[in-house]
Amino acid sequence: MKALVSFVCALAILLVLLPGPLYKWHILDLSTAFTGIRFGVYAGVAGLVLLAVQLLFMRKNINWLATIVSAVFAIVAVAMPLSLMNKAKGVPPIHDISTDVAAPPEFVAIAAIRVDAPNPVEYAGAETAAQQLKAYPELVTLKYTDNTKTVFGVAKNAVEQLGWELVSADPSQGIIEATDTTAWFGFKDDVVIRIKSKQGITLVDVRSKSRVGKSDLGKNAARIHEFIEQINPQLTAI
Repeated sequence: MKALVSFVCALAILLVLLPGPLYKWHILDLSTAFTGIRFGVYAGVAGLVLLAVQLLFMRKNINWLATIVSAVFAIVAVAMPLSLMNKAKGVPPIHDISTDVAAPPEFVAIAAIRVDAPNPVEYAGAETAAQQLKAYPELVTLKYTDNTKTVFGVAKNAVEQLGWELVSADPSQGIIEATDTTAWFGFKDDVVIRIKSKQGITLVDVRSKSRVGKSDLGKNAARIHEFIEQINPQLTAI
């Protein structure tokens, strides 16, 4: 019984944690990776049931250290995916976020890179815009009194500070493009930053779009928030 409990709980945590890196390293496809996580949850539940049986009927023979470790494995295997599912329910099922939904910044250099991506480079459209405005009404065009050259330099430095891969920085066009790679699954999300001047005010728009997946679990909006938090202390916002 002890060996069975340890095996099931260890299997559960491995089935939940390993699919991400295995997908990232191109060993598994996305569907297989998600299937592995689902079976990890099943194994975690089974492990918790076995632990309960062990505690109820075999208490005298329990190895408490092994039991605690197994319980932690099983709980994490169940809680982690359920937490992500719960998060998915709290955000709209979209993956293209922009501070300007009427005229979103366009990908230029990145367009060629993501030509084979499941999610096309074009903006997702009016339905996505409506869902974004409802979920993230605070994400609007940024306005600064600083000149475009200063803002461009701060924005470019922010991209580097945030650890994004800089793809293109064109000060003449006021366009910065970068790619952010998520830690667990290695998903590639692309960012374009547009900087322009209008009536003496510098306008900054940021767009973040996932290459794969229908829902981004709020990651693209969070990424734009991180960028704003990075540049705002260095600029004079209106």
